[in-house]
Amino acid sequence: MAATSAAPSRVELQRLPRGYLITAAVLPVLLLTLLGLSLVGRGSLPGAQIGREAPGFALSDLNGAPVRLSDLRGRPVIVNFWASWCGPCVREFPLMQHALKDHATDGLAVVGIVFNDRSENARDFMTKMGARWTAAMDPNGEVAQRYGIIGPPESFFVDRNGIVVGHQIGELMPRDLRQQLVALLGKE
Repeated sequence: MAATSAAPSRVELQRLPRGYLITAAVLPVLLLTLLGLSLVGRGSLPGAQIGREAPGFALSDLNGAPVRLSDLRGRPVIVNFWASWCGPCVREFPLMQHALKDHATDGLAVVGIVFNDRSENARDFMTKMGARWTAAMDPNGEVAQRYGIIGPPESFFVDRNGIVVGHQIGELMPRDLRQQLVALLGKE
């Protein structure tokens, strides 16, 4: 008995209908092109950009009270997108607490926007971490989308006039936060 090879022979590939072969060749290229265009398109969404007005939002906090960025006009604000399941978010929370305490006389406000998380988890996390700032739910991810968020943590530093003066993608380290606060407050 002769052994047969598992690899398809040239003759077997030629027996496939031509439409299958064309589809197999074109489909991956088409999918990669669409993926590339979606990523490029994502970058061209309005999003929050340094030097421009921060996208406004009207959300509810973990107790159902309204949270609007416009209500904080006149105060420097850190808008921080976070989640209870996010390790870097856990590590940067103490930095936010120190910044809020150290710059209370400057009127610094922090608004944490919960990203892809449940309100119960967020509430437990805020309690466990001893956070003393507003956490707002973004149930449909619309605010995250307007800010161009891909994943937490991500922070925006909004000056007293509502202009984005800084943006941190990923975990805030002490040096990063100091630099962002200088840009936001004009002092260390």
